[in-house]
Amino acid sequence: MDRGCPLLSGHLLCLMISLLVPGRGDTFMINCSGFDRHGVDPAAFQAVFARKAFRPVFNYSSPTHVNVSFTLSAILEVDAQLQLLTSFLWMDLIWDNPFINWNPEECVGMDKLTISAEHLWLPDIFIVESMDVNQTPPSHLTAYVSSAGRIKYDKPMRVTSICNLDIFYFPFDQQNCTLTFSSFLYTVESLLLGMEKEVWEITDTSRDIIQTQGEWELLGINKASPKMSVGSNLYDQLVFYVAIRRRPSLYVINLLVPSSFLVAIDALSFYLPAESGNRAPFKITLLLGYNVFLLMMNDLLPASGTPLISVYFALCLSLMVLSLLETVFITYLLHLATTEPPPMPEWLHSLLLVCTCPSKCCPTAPHTEQKGLALAPTQLPGLMEPVELVGKMPSPRQTEPKESARTPQKPETQKPETQKQHLIDQWVQFSHMMDTLLFRLYLLFLVSSILTVIVLWTT
Repeated sequence: MDRGCPLLSGHLLCLMISLLVPGRGDTFMINCSGFDRHGVDPAAFQAVFARKAFRPVFNYSSPTHVNVSFTLSAILEVDAQLQLLTSFLWMDLIWDNPFINWNPEECVGMDKLTISAEHLWLPDIFIVESMDVNQTPPSHLTAYVSSAGRIKYDKPMRVTSICNLDIFYFPFDQQNCTLTFSSFLYTVESLLLGMEKEVWEITDTSRDIIQTQGEWELLGINKASPKMSVGSNLYDQLVFYVAIRRRPSLYVINLLVPSSFLVAIDALSFYLPAESGNRAPFKITLLLGYNVFLLMMNDLLPASGTPLISVYFALCLSLMVLSLLETVFITYLLHLATTEPPPMPEWLHSLLLVCTCPSKCCPTAPHTEQKGLALAPTQLPGLMEPVELVGKMPSPRQTEPKESARTPQKPETQKPETQKQHLIDQWVQFSHMMDTLLFRLYLLFLVSSILTVIVLWTT
């Protein structure tokens, strides 16, 4: 306060006059005498606080330059059904107030102080994609004010924003979400947006500060500066493209690995002989277990859309059902072949002739010395064992006296037996061919699934 002012009369008036004195050019110098003895005097900034309703410029036709930056500190949730991204970030706004200026040498070396943000003009910067009420702390935030009038305002925000999510490659998906910063009221004639930091600095800082080690990780951030036209008004804006990637380990361990194990066990069940009757119950048990597995793991799958993993599960289930139906059909064929084998169609017989021998590629094919693809009679249900046949045959001494009384068997009586055995061999060959094709299909499906997972995970 000036010494020329009376101590009693006009004290308040002299104080207000001495707080703001014209400085160099169009700036105002804040009188900070006495700050070293009594602290910061709020009255020294009353003239600045009185202007908080107006944009701080000398010439109102010149725009205010606001530098925008942010730090992404957490990716809280990605809702694929509602197409929403919930994140926590710190928004940094920096602009100049020409009405704030003081000499640090006269103010005990103080070149920066904090002021409650409710006493300052704040730019109305908001995120266009935000779909939720801003859940910032209820208490009033503070801003850093430098001696040259530069104001830095940091605001924590929990943002729920719209994000166009593509979950086809779940759980190996990458999402690109946008955060658009723009002014709600001020057009380009009044407010222009700029960058305080480079994009790579924002990305590196966000990666270092991010606290959550959950489902998502930050890949990178890019920027664009388009203009938004609303009617005849043009607004400045900054668009940040945030690329995030899902960590697939949880889903690979809990979804893909158990499913692959069940399918592999179902493929190994082809080593069980179909004529033994144990293969069909085993496959039914696996099929029921796979359905229970899908019901238990349904909560881990996206609630909307059709991701690639759902197609994989549908193929696994279809393959297991097809294998069960093939086992039932093969069991019926083997039973029919031992009782009354029907004649094989010509096209099916021709198909058998061009197929590879199942004994070289199918687990259920018998390794016998017989020519062709037929099973030994001892492997067919309903046929007698060779030992039983030998036990019922008379010895050579018993047959010698009666040999003269026996009549020679005609070739016509042996022909039906040969034809029946030939039909049995053909149907057994057909059953082995079906087993071979389905077993190879299982192997092809498993190999292609493993290769697909490796490619999606690495790329």
